Amino acid sequence: MADTKLDKEFLKTILSLAARAEVDHLLLVSDTPLSPEMLRGRPLKKKLVYAVSEEQLAAALRRQGYTCVTVPPYDYSRVEKVKVALVAAMTANVLADGENVLCLTGRSGARTPDTLIRLQIGRGFEEKGAIDTIGLGAEFSSQVVEAMVSLAMAIGHEGFEGHPIGTIFVLGDSTAVMEQSKQLTINPFQGMSEADRNVLDPTIREALKNFAVLDGAFVIREDGVVLAAGRYLQVGGHAADRAGVDLPLGLGARHAAAAAITVETRAIAVSVSQSSGTVRVFKEGKAVLELQQVARRS
Repeated sequence: MADTKLDKEFLKTILSLAARAEVDHLLLVSDTPLSPEMLRGRPLKKKLVYAVSEEQLAAALRRQGYTCVTVPPYDYSRVEKVKVALVAAMTANVLADGENVLCLTGRSGARTPDTLIRLQIGRGFEEKGAIDTIGLGAEFSSQVVEAMVSLAMAIGHEGFEGHPIGTIFVLGDSTAVMEQSKQLTINPFQGMSEADRNVLDPTIREALKNFAVLDGAFVIREDGVVLAAGRYLQVGGHAADRAGVDLPLGLGARHAAAAAITVETRAIAVSVSQSSGTVRVFKEGKAVLELQQVARRS
């Protein structure tokens, strides 16, 4: 579909706004770069940050002197596109705390963006900021961890068909985790291609919400590929008493197993409490992040 007059006026207005001194960056989440005509006469090259899904396009933009980050090529909603791009840009140290950013995106496949989000880095992005402070290590992808924490928060809030549920996601050191666990049910991800079972894909995250009703834990590789659901973590019946496990009082067997597997392996574990919906991230036997639900869907 050809760009309408309104599309062009909208983009011109945003580019004029982005040129103002109060704006530090314009984050454009699109695989369609701005035309030279649109940028002519506007001092935007240093402010402009592209977030694209094609590596060749990213390389070409960098050769032209633009700042560019890559994002997974999945069919995200507009808001999720912005969130994923922000994670990528912050991980690459392109954006800094306190900076004012205009985020511009549109529907998948559209040539012209139609959605603008204005934000200040460090405000309204608490999950990513919290994840950055817990020192997970270079082997973990910030995008994958942020996606898992967001998914866990959604499960804690929504439950399943109106009923609260709890679950565990074990991320990283997957060979060791698989060796220290056993299958409780048929693995719904068995036989699927790796490209079709990555947690960065919104479709897979929706599937994980449904499979969270299964007993056992999910095992996920560092790059986000889901290896199994319904795994029983064989870390002993008294995991809270194991050396290296530091579990707050009042937490039950699910949290004890989540903590213990991070002692026995180099994985991290994300647990969802069935009773409260609280999400905890465990590393080396300790809860290094705790996110409470503001409210739960009933």
